[in-house]
Amino acid sequence: MHSPGPTVPAPDFGPADRGRGWVVTLFVTAIAAITRFTMLHYPTDAKTPVFDEKHYAPQGWQVLNGGWIEDNPGYGLVVHPPVGKQLIALGEALFGYNGWGWRFSAAVAGTVLVLLVVRIVRRLTRSTLLGGLAGILLIADGVTFVSSRLGMLDIFLALFAVAAFGCLIVDRDEVRARMARVHAEGRIGDTVWGPRLGVRWWRFGAGVLLGLAVGTKWSGLYLIAFFGLMSVAFDVAARRAYGVQRPWLGTGLRDVGPALYALVVVPLGVYLATFWAWFAGETGVYRHAVGRQIGTDGAFSFVPDALRSLWYYSASVLEFHSGLTNSAGNVHPWESKPWTWPMGLRPMLYYFADGEQIRGCGGEQCVKAVMLVGTPAMWWLALPMLVWGGWQLLVRRDWRWAAVLTGYAATLLPWFATLDRQMYYFYAVPLAPFLIMGLTLVLGDVLGSPRASAERRSTGLLVVCLYVGLVVANFVWLWPILTAAPITVETWQQQLWLPSWR
Repeated sequence: MHSPGPTVPAPDFGPADRGRGWVVTLFVTAIAAITRFTMLHYPTDAKTPVFDEKHYAPQGWQVLNGGWIEDNPGYGLVVHPPVGKQLIALGEALFGYNGWGWRFSAAVAGTVLVLLVVRIVRRLTRSTLLGGLAGILLIADGVTFVSSRLGMLDIFLALFAVAAFGCLIVDRDEVRARMARVHAEGRIGDTVWGPRLGVRWWRFGAGVLLGLAVGTKWSGLYLIAFFGLMSVAFDVAARRAYGVQRPWLGTGLRDVGPALYALVVVPLGVYLATFWAWFAGETGVYRHAVGRQIGTDGAFSFVPDALRSLWYYSASVLEFHSGLTNSAGNVHPWESKPWTWPMGLRPMLYYFADGEQIRGCGGEQCVKAVMLVGTPAMWWLALPMLVWGGWQLLVRRDWRWAAVLTGYAATLLPWFATLDRQMYYFYAVPLAPFLIMGLTLVLGDVLGSPRASAERRSTGLLVVCLYVGLVVANFVWLWPILTAAPITVETWQQQLWLPSWR
């Protein structure tokens, strides 16, 4: 008897129902757009920005009217890279310096984020149904909803993070399709380390998006590290799956170098390019630090003055952020630490108004509030989701959970390294899409395998529908404190479910 040959994965390189997939994607995205854009101009503080919009809206306006550069006369330092503020400036160019203007780009980003999550989950699960459900869950998430309706930076960081993640998921499928073709042609054993995989444009696109993420907030650097390791792990797994004799060596020789280029060098280049207006201008903060704040000679005098000035500028920003610590006396009543973020135990109050001028609630006293709070029907299930995902990864070797948990970890774990730093719940905005992806994978397990009996699938579908309905109902309940709708004082108290919400 002949021993059976090595098995290879089934030829499954992405969803096949393209037409239906796009119909569902666009329908769910349209619903997202309605929720994100309706009354986008409301609320404001007497037609001025609210909360940290007070930083970014005027900075965006300055970017728009100052040659796409911040000379920043009103502040001692520009503390974030330019991309997010330039996006805010685009909205202000369309609608002017008002709520629509400084929030428009955030609403676009929040809407596109829903589209991306639908497509990514659909590809992860090979199910248009689950992709659509993921989009609905993201629509009903209070964190991304509120962040899509304010002129701040975190929704842009979330968008670029998820887009880069999606590119790497597509890249994984393309790599396996190429490996399958080489295997079918009988060339997989030509060398012990396997074939070269050619130009990988989706991975290159991920590098561009990661550069934009870092160009929005420096916390995007963590994404480069986590996503780079994930991409290389995908390559090792692909070479092993298709019978390469030395998959680790093959990955080291064939894949690591191009990965470093696409996911390190390209993001660095894109990040530097985001300062194009700063390089081209003459009035940017520390644009001419060489010869003023720092000397013209020294060990690095061979570096162009513009790059040395940017390095000095960046060091000043790092010093500023490093000093925002609790031990240095920087304390905010609504700050939170990262161990509270997975379940949203300490939300963020962005806006609150009361008094005789507030009307329309049907009671004697009315209040209005905007609170960044995760929909409890989802966020309170974070820990069970993580436990289930860890089991699926370790026991069943489910690559989908490896990917989702990598994204989740990249947006959460690095914050534990600087616990003395002043932190806020809005840092968890990029975490939300990966929470939704994990919950949707759980819903896929509840729904059951396509090979399961009709009764099993029907029961699973019933449970999934009931859960999604619960999430939407929870979101509707929170709607008044997500949108500053006038409510009575009693209703306001009823909305605050936990002592830590107060």
